[in-house]
Amino acid sequence: MSQPTVIARRTADARSTIAVPIRSAQPPPPGFAELGASRPVVEALRMRGLREAFPIQTLVLPDAIAGRDVLARSRTGSGKTLAFAVPIVKRLTPSGRSPTALILAPTRELASQVTEEFRAIADVRHLQVAAVYGGVGIGPQAKRARHADIVIATPGRLLDLVARKLLRLDRVRICVLDEADRMLDMGFLPDVTRILEMLRPDRQTMLFSATLDGEVGRLAARFTHEPVRHEIHDVDGPLVTEADHRFVAVEQADRSRALVRELAADRGLTLVFVRTQRGADRLAKNLKTQGFRAGALHGGMAQAARERALGRFAAGFNDVLVATDVAARGLDLEHITHVINFDPPADEKAYLHRVGRTARAGRSGTGITFVTPEKRADVGKIASVLELHTEFGDAGLRVERPRVGPPGGMRQRRRRPRSR
Repeated sequence: MSQPTVIARRTADARSTIAVPIRSAQPPPPGFAELGASRPVVEALRMRGLREAFPIQTLVLPDAIAGRDVLARSRTGSGKTLAFAVPIVKRLTPSGRSPTALILAPTRELASQVTEEFRAIADVRHLQVAAVYGGVGIGPQAKRARHADIVIATPGRLLDLVARKLLRLDRVRICVLDEADRMLDMGFLPDVTRILEMLRPDRQTMLFSATLDGEVGRLAARFTHEPVRHEIHDVDGPLVTEADHRFVAVEQADRSRALVRELAADRGLTLVFVRTQRGADRLAKNLKTQGFRAGALHGGMAQAARERALGRFAAGFNDVLVATDVAARGLDLEHITHVINFDPPADEKAYLHRVGRTARAGRSGTGITFVTPEKRADVGKIASVLELHTEFGDAGLRVERPRVGPPGGMRQRRRRPRSR
């Protein structure tokens, strides 16, 4: 799937920009050099096969490189990590004294992945990158972070290091809140507020989120200065995800057999979501007995075990990963072609988070949700809010159309029914 061409247009707020993909013939997306990226970074990106910027990168890069505060709203998997990583790498110089850039992430999985994304381009500028999150030894982690130029951290462990006087934040001049909405949903608002209050007032602050209203908006209003606001919108409304969506009506006792049928079809890496840690272990074990290369990922596992599970999945040794929501937050792997909701998500936000693990950064993917009679009404509400009426109906199910638009004005792009 090719990335959409975008037009950047100013809204009534002169410092606010919306990207509107259009279908008519337009010039190709700009390259990273045109947007201000340094030559070594451009070459490093080219070596990874990245030559053209995605819409959120096109909008954010010039303002971020110029040092402005940025509020950015775009769908999951839109390429936002490079939208803040490229400017940070360009603006910093190596020092080895204490961090000058800080990225806050809601989970250790996301922090780990953002760290790897940074290292791919930070090396060319000789910038040191360190990850800070729970579940690993605090001493070695603090030693790496103390002399790093860029630190990617979860809020709790970062505050722990600061309280122990193992890490200083007084030299941080660029701060990024990644997946800010999820961070606040997980109860990190007090921690994030404490961290931002510790930083120097003349810093650059960038906030990336699926929504910019509510608590996120209030946080931004307090801790940013004249921010430039960028949003990505589809032709028919804000783009939720580029994945194909499919619902499968199934009896509770038949879900395992239905899952085996789906896994036996043509697919790549497949992420299966369940509700509980115990359910993840049990389902992964059952799939192994049926010949599938499956692993489990959940918050009850030791960090080393979680990293092994992710590593085996990313390398393709296991092509099925059974995970809980918290464990898979921020998971960003190129070859996840299918996401299967074995247990249904709690609401539309959880649905978008899950299915957003596929069809990332212009790639294609499929989201499949099992719907039992007991959960038909709950899943029907999710389908209604996201305007997936046609897809829900393809499974022989029906939802009532809402009388008012979904929260935040989200609308799902209409798709033709998929042939089965």
